[in-house]
Order: sequence, then C-alpha cells, then structure tokens
Amino acid sequence: MMKSNYLTIGPISPETISKLIEKMNCKTDCGGHSIFLGQVRADEIEGKKVKAIEYSAYIELVNVEAEKIINKILSEHVDVKSADIIHSTGIVKAGEISLLVLVSAIHRHQAMLACSMAVELIKENLPVWKKEIFEDESHLWK
Repeated sequence: MMKSNYLTIGPISPETISKLIEKMNCKTDCGGHSIFLGQVRADEIEGKKVKAIEYSAYIELVNVEAEKIINKILSEHVDVKSADIIHSTGIVKAGEISLLVLVSAIHRHQAMLACSMAVELIKENLPVWKKEIFEDESHLWK
C-alpha cells in the first residue's frame, strides 16, 4: 500500500493540528495563516441521525490531486508560501475533525482566499468518498 502525506487514518487529532500550527512559528516571512477544519456533522437524513462517516480514498490519486491543488494555490496566489492538506480515511465520528487545510501567506487576505479555494478544490477533485453511518447502523454513500 502506498503512503500518503495527505491522508490519516481516523479523525485528525488535536495533536496533529497543534503540530501544524507550531510549524508556523518558523515562517517569519508570513503575516497570515488561514486554517479550515472540517467536522463531521450529526445530520438528520430521512429521520435518521448520522453518527459517523467512513471515508475511503484512492491513495495514489489523492497524492497526485493534492499536489495539483497545492500547486494551483501557489501559482494563483503569489503571496502564498505554503499549503497543507490532511484528510481522514476510515471512521470519523460526529463532532470529530476529518479535514484540515492550512495556508500560510505574506498577507492575511491571500491566506484566507487561498484556503477557501483549496477547500473547494478538495471537495471537487480529491478522490475521497464517504459513507454516512446512521445510529441504526444503516448507511448511505455520498
């Protein structure tokens, strides 16, 4: 199985988030960092409540697409110095974090724009699928 720098098994831990934030201290050329944390919602669908999402991914293609997304962000936002993407695989319970995007830029506005763009590109292009698992153990692929 191929390793991915963009995927983690299970929810994204507070420790992982903290380590990425701590890494920003050495980016003294950046004045703005924008972080997006995607959390699993306990949605109610047709009277059933989501208790978790099981994510599956095409690992090799995730690596390729994540690199493309980062390169697009860097080329379209010249202020951006770095971008990190981490997406969960496996089971993530409602309330837990399943997506982390961190963008560092010279100016805050560019960091925020680029982070938003990255999230949209991830939703459109990253080959990650989700199976919503309901409290009654039934499921729905999204």
